[in-house]
Amino acid sequence: MDRWRRRLTYYLLSLVGIMLGYAVVYHFGMVVYEGATDRSFLRSLQFVVETFTTTGYGSDAGWQSPQLLVLVMLMDITGVALIFIALPVLVVPLFEAAFSVTVPTAVEADLSDHVIICGYTPRVETLIAELESWEVEYVIIEPDRDQAADLYETGHTVIHADPESVSGFEHARIATATAVVTDTADERDVSIVLTAKEAAENVRVISVVDEPERSTYHRLAGADTVLSPRELLGEGLATKLTTAVTTDLGDAADLGEDFEIVELPIHRETDLVGQTLIESSIREQMGVNVIGVWFHGDFETPPSPDTELKQGMILLIAGRSSRVEALKERAVSDVRRFDRGETVVIGYGEVGNSVVDSLGDAGVPCTIIDRADLLAVDVVGEATDPDVLREAGIESAQTAVLALPDDTVAQFVTLAIRDLNPTIEIIARAEGAETTAKMYRAGADYVLSLATVSGRMLASTILENEEVVSLDAQIQVLRTHAPRLAGHTVGDAEVRTRTGCTILGVERNGDVITDIQPDFRIRAGDSLIIAGTDEDTNRFTELLSVE
Repeated sequence: MDRWRRRLTYYLLSLVGIMLGYAVVYHFGMVVYEGATDRSFLRSLQFVVETFTTTGYGSDAGWQSPQLLVLVMLMDITGVALIFIALPVLVVPLFEAAFSVTVPTAVEADLSDHVIICGYTPRVETLIAELESWEVEYVIIEPDRDQAADLYETGHTVIHADPESVSGFEHARIATATAVVTDTADERDVSIVLTAKEAAENVRVISVVDEPERSTYHRLAGADTVLSPRELLGEGLATKLTTAVTTDLGDAADLGEDFEIVELPIHRETDLVGQTLIESSIREQMGVNVIGVWFHGDFETPPSPDTELKQGMILLIAGRSSRVEALKERAVSDVRRFDRGETVVIGYGEVGNSVVDSLGDAGVPCTIIDRADLLAVDVVGEATDPDVLREAGIESAQTAVLALPDDTVAQFVTLAIRDLNPTIEIIARAEGAETTAKMYRAGADYVLSLATVSGRMLASTILENEEVVSLDAQIQVLRTHAPRLAGHTVGDAEVRTRTGCTILGVERNGDVITDIQPDFRIRAGDSLIIAGTDEDTNRFTELLSVE
């Protein structure tokens, strides 16, 4: 509105100046060329005003001199031009301001025990969903007015303020907040951490870094917790490949009592490919439970016994460590060998570097493609170029790991790889959770979203009632309380029907019970270990965990 007032002032001053100028010239023309020697200047000014306001000028019509005729035509054109200038400069912004959303600049005075989120990125969406499921209040401090308006219109709690100013945090009531989360850029996050500690020294500040080596500066600035999701994302992607050769269970979620949950990819050379779930006799012969099946981004739980097992499917299984290990040996190719060139890593940024380090620890050689001519890079060039992919040996490779930061480029590269090698296994990262489905549609076998990993890490750090067991898996496995189930049996509770989640175990008096039958009765104080998608676990929290 201040900008509009400045425009209005400049416009009115210009209008007055133009009208006075025309009045002087018109008065001179009437006296000299029309012989109106007894005419007053005020009458000439009246004529100019009538012309510019299009109210008519009949009393002065009938000019004889060509000079006055030309002058009047110029005045007519100028008046119309000024009207058209006023519409976009003054009138339209005024109406937009009148009908636009007014974003709050401060939260309500009674807000407390809330989480302050500095800046909005796709990575905080998972965190917000977790906070809402636990009915934890939050407020986003957004410095961009248009972004703040969009968030406000979509129902988010947001204020338009600068997170790098003490006043911005004071308007968000940092003194009564539970925690501050900042996930923008590494350098800016440091400034936000310093500001938050200046505004409230005792508040808990959590920052997210893109580059792990900068964690030290965040801690020096005063951050209580520094998270590095890109490093964990790289390790998670590598795990999907190294499950076949490592001696441990990779991304298994250890639940105690020698009981584990594993996301297990099915490779193309195994005897499981082509069998239905019931034909594979996984439960009967191996003694493990198949909780769900991922395929091309769709999760089915519980899976149908007639589900055909295919290359690229990922089984979510639970069971004793020894039996899970036995199934792992069956699910992966026993003829698979990891020779040089058979694993290609595309992108050598923070995530790619983490992937390569994890593969190196597992003894898996790889070929690295990157646009930068770095020491560890084997092939320098754009991964979108088929010739570069061929040079890296993609046509004969078994696995490609895409660690590209741009989702659009990653989708294109996925299509190019699938065209060159239809049977290759493609493991990919995605920046935003909303692009995961596109990656699967393009031909990826496994996709893990940075936004999902970041959101889970933040939620697990902030929420005291929830412990996320699996941060880098497609399925969320967490420990939580369910006071609304106390006294009910598992069969009566119908947890899977109501929420889509599976109860994997119950922690009671320090022991983990994994033999959960329908007649198992849940007691007050039990901690439940559940598995499901992010949406399913949030639904479980909303329906059964919040008292």
